Order: sequence, then C-alpha cells, then structure tokens
Amino acid sequence: MSGGYDDRDGKIWLDGQLVEWRGAQVHILTHALHYASSVFEGERCYGGKIFKGVEHSERLRRSAELLDFEIPYSVEEIEAAKYAVLEANGWSDAYVRALAWRGAGPDMGVASLRNPVRLAVAAWEWGSYYGDAKMKGAKLDIAKWKRPSPETAPSQAKAAGLYMICTMSKHAAEAKGCSDALMFDYRGYVAEATGANMFFVKDGEVHTPLADCFLNGITRQTVIAMLKDKGITVHERHIMPEELEGFEQCWLTGTAAEVTPVGQIGDYNFEVGALTRDVAESYEKLVRA
Repeated sequence: MSGGYDDRDGKIWLDGQLVEWRGAQVHILTHALHYASSVFEGERCYGGKIFKGVEHSERLRRSAELLDFEIPYSVEEIEAAKYAVLEANGWSDAYVRALAWRGAGPDMGVASLRNPVRLAVAAWEWGSYYGDAKMKGAKLDIAKWKRPSPETAPSQAKAAGLYMICTMSKHAAEAKGCSDALMFDYRGYVAEATGANMFFVKDGEVHTPLADCFLNGITRQTVIAMLKDKGITVHERHIMPEELEGFEQCWLTGTAAEVTPVGQIGDYNFEVGALTRDVAESYEKLVRA
C-alpha cells in the first residue's frame, strides 16, 4: 500500500459495519479530536492469526474504563470486527489498529457524557517498524520529555493523549538521525522508548524497567515469560540512567517493534549479542506457531 493513510483502497470496520476506506470519516467536532478522549490497540496478524488478539481487546476495554467511558462492543464483537477487516482486505499478515473514542454529540466542552462512544478497526500491511535495525541495532536519542506520574495520568491505559510527548520525542530523535528516543520517568528512572518497552543484559541476566508509570506491554509480558521459561533471571526494577554504561546488550519490545536490538542510546553502545538474537528468533517462532 502507498499514499496517505486517508487515501487508499480497502475496507475499514466502523461502528458495526465495513465501509469504504476513504469513507471512514468523523466530524471535525469529534470530542476526541479536541480533548484526546480516545484509546487504541496495535496488533499484528501472522499467517491469518492475530497474536494475543483477545488480550488486546480486553486491554482496549480496560483503557476506555480508565478514561471513564465504556465501549459498546464486547471482546468477542471486537475480535470478530478485526477478522472481518482482515478478510475484507485479503490480508493474512498485517498490522491491526482498533480505536475507540468519544464522538461528536450534544457536548463540546471538557465533559462529554452525552456523546456517543464510537469504535473503528483498520489494518494495513506493515514491515519492520525500525527498518534494518533488527540486524545492526537501533540508534536511540535520549528524550527531554518524561513519562508522567500515575497521579497525573492513567498510565496503564493505552490512551492517545499519552502519546503526545512520544511524538515530540521521536521527531526530535529523527532530526538527530536516530530511530527513536529513550524516555525517563518523572522520577528520573529509565522508562521506555516512545512506543516500545526496554530490556537490558548484564552478566547473563536481564533487567527491565518496572512498569509502574507506563504501559506494561503485552509483548513485554510475553518476552519476560519466554526468558523465564529459558531459565534466564529477569529483574523488573527501577533503573538509574548511569547504569546504562554497564549494560552489554539492549533490545526493544512492542507489537510494532516486535523484538528489535538496540546498538546505541545517546553515548552508550551495546552489542547485538547472542541473547538478543535468541530472544528475537524465539519471539518470531512464537508468533508464527
């Protein structure tokens, strides 16, 4: 597929029915456009099967609840919508995006209890999120923006508004020739990249930031379980920035990122080592099993 995401052939599921891609539109006074009252999921379909699709649909509904609205579709209905989109577009390998939001209605201020909640599911064919980084390792900047305290935002919701500083951080990173940016949290601990969780290796053991103020990714949880099954010690803990110098390997995890090695973060360098390659290969086998 080529061209803008608003100008393509295909079908998108919108509020219970498949519509033409170019016709899947919303009004300019949609509440979510003004106040970020929306949540979403990113998923990948491999060989006709969406990896952990039900878990993603469950999280979508939980995210909406954290933003004080209820999606008017069950997990089963959301799953059916995803597969309907894949079938309508003839894809067996694709990225799937489910999005729920407060639409246009009687309210157009901060409060929007009378506005309808809408749901859409789209999909597209999408290759490696970081291009050739899976071979040589991604290069990351260090962002100036920090992940907020859970007392200021619903950090366990996959909410669109929480990605504003991610967009700004990634733009700044790309301007420096980097693929992404490492973000610290409000306390100064290592947190995550703009759209992926982080893992580090030292002396054969794995360390990953404790997900207490950012999203505990489904891919992150999958990889932690995989490492433990392999008998590898995993430390979920707070990581100080100065510790980056002592880590030997690093990788990112996420639905879009899958498992992507990191070769550099700021002035710190990492090898694309045997454990990193093994985790990436094991994850690839798992999602296609």
